[in-house]
Amino acid sequence: MTVLGLSCFYHDAAAALVRDGEIVAAAQEERFTRRKHDPSFPANAVAFCLAEAGLAVADLDAVAFYDKPLLTFERLLETYVSYAPRGLRSFLEAMPLWLKRKLWTPDVIRTELAGYNGPLVFAEHHRSHAASAFFPSPFERAAVLTTDGVGEWATTSWGVGDGHGLDLRQEIHFPHSLGLLYSAFTTFCGFRVNSGEYKLMGLAPYGEPRYVDAILEHLVDLRADGSYRLHADAFTFPVGLRMTGRRFEELFGGPAREPESPLGQREMDLARSVQAVVEEAVLRMAQHVWAETGETNLCLAGGVALNCVANGRLLREGPFEQIWIQPAAGDAGGALGAALVATHEWAGLSRTVRPDDAMRGAALGPAWSAADIQATLDAEGLPYQTLADDGALCDRVAELLAEEKTVGWFQGRAEFGPRALGHRSILADPRGREVQRRVNLQIKFRESFRPFAPSVLAERADEFFALGDRGQGIEDQERNPSPIPRLPSPESPYMLLVGPVRGARVEGEGLGRMGRVESAVPAVTHVDGSARVQTVTKARNGLYYDLLKAFEARTGCPVLVNTSFNVRGEPIVHSPADAVRVFRRTHMDALAIGPFVLTRDALPPAEREPFTAEQIADAYGLD
Repeated sequence: MTVLGLSCFYHDAAAALVRDGEIVAAAQEERFTRRKHDPSFPANAVAFCLAEAGLAVADLDAVAFYDKPLLTFERLLETYVSYAPRGLRSFLEAMPLWLKRKLWTPDVIRTELAGYNGPLVFAEHHRSHAASAFFPSPFERAAVLTTDGVGEWATTSWGVGDGHGLDLRQEIHFPHSLGLLYSAFTTFCGFRVNSGEYKLMGLAPYGEPRYVDAILEHLVDLRADGSYRLHADAFTFPVGLRMTGRRFEELFGGPAREPESPLGQREMDLARSVQAVVEEAVLRMAQHVWAETGETNLCLAGGVALNCVANGRLLREGPFEQIWIQPAAGDAGGALGAALVATHEWAGLSRTVRPDDAMRGAALGPAWSAADIQATLDAEGLPYQTLADDGALCDRVAELLAEEKTVGWFQGRAEFGPRALGHRSILADPRGREVQRRVNLQIKFRESFRPFAPSVLAERADEFFALGDRGQGIEDQERNPSPIPRLPSPESPYMLLVGPVRGARVEGEGLGRMGRVESAVPAVTHVDGSARVQTVTKARNGLYYDLLKAFEARTGCPVLVNTSFNVRGEPIVHSPADAVRVFRRTHMDALAIGPFVLTRDALPPAEREPFTAEQIADAYGLD
């Protein structure tokens, strides 16, 4: 039974292939087209998935789509009618695309997959999310909670997964949406929807939660069971081209921040406040789901499940013994979820539970042979060192990292989802104080306030990070009067949990906190003393684990800075040519690509300094 799953036409188009319940391949279209969040039909991702499985489209047993377009169209029409005459401009802009393409999704799929004549399976959006969370999880049974912007109608859903499939029991419907609430603040603070939410989350620790009461009084009615309703008059997103209007300006002391303009204390406080509200909502929802289901395990998906700060609090303060989060929790993961719905519910194939999970460390994308990589390097005329084996490669890269060099790491199959997990990563020594600013400014070309994540050997994670420590506050005791015993260091294989850094101390206020962090690993310690942790094991991470062991052997430190291998405004690198281009145009010190290592000091003198820090700051409006 071979199923191709698809998501497209909104953002983060993707394809995934599942054969007899096993996830064979998955990839986002943006990696191939180099267009960030590319929503178009994922033709390149489909071609990759089929090639990885050794199949033609005619060999497929089913093709599954991640939502039901007619239900979404119904929501749009009902919403426009209920708000009329407001929203006419938005209606006129939206309808041509629907009438020409989205309403004809079955025909588009068959046209794009020429030669496929089999069945098309359409799964509801939140069912796709739920399937992507439960079916690959390491649990025989679990509660499932999905929260995002909006699917067809649903914005939040919960239920139970077990040997019989998924039983989704309750939903919250549009326009009431926790994801859209967060996106509204993202745009009001001057960031872009569907990409700026990470920035808002990273900005939050610089602020104070001074607007929490205003948000709960004027914007959202958050109830004890975690259900919520937005105050419709405060938002314009149901029918407008913007997400917020005058009500936000009145509540928060003026107009929205202009993109790329200086950040003020207001934006920091707004970020902190809405983050606090979302965390509280997630905790209340999880408590309700636990009380209703009696389950001890929880699976999460949907865009809000990428809020790793909320996830960390849920792990430490919530009622569930274990949580598992789909690494491609957003719409890209809907392609995988749809394929799993078709496999396990439509076709009825039984599910095999794997102790680690079924995601293969999220390494589901394309890989490149040493011959392909060498051909690229030779065509570029670049000098490189060839390492004899994996051990020699890890020793050489560990040597460079110990010398405080930044290294591009391009190895094996690409990750599926938004996180770099040791296959398409930029790595550095976490002990250096200036690493965060230097990598942000001279390599990533992004705002200096944004934090970096650590990768840590799983067996030593508890020495540095308090992922599993339960909260000691009154609020926690009220939620969970009989604390559940926890393992000292829960696994965080997909970098989706934030926890305290042991021994961290921070001074200052606002952006003044930058550079005033005291910890054993300051480059990965955010200004609230936390870190977004990836735990690394040999079984799941292979060569990347070996590199961390080599770095540990040289330095005694089992931690590395791990950030995605890309520059601002671009997707994570896809091909060797992409990796070489980023290496050449940034201040990255070295590139480890397959068995080859390139160093900047071996480049021609004219290429060693592509830009000055001042030129980068001027070009991108950075400080």
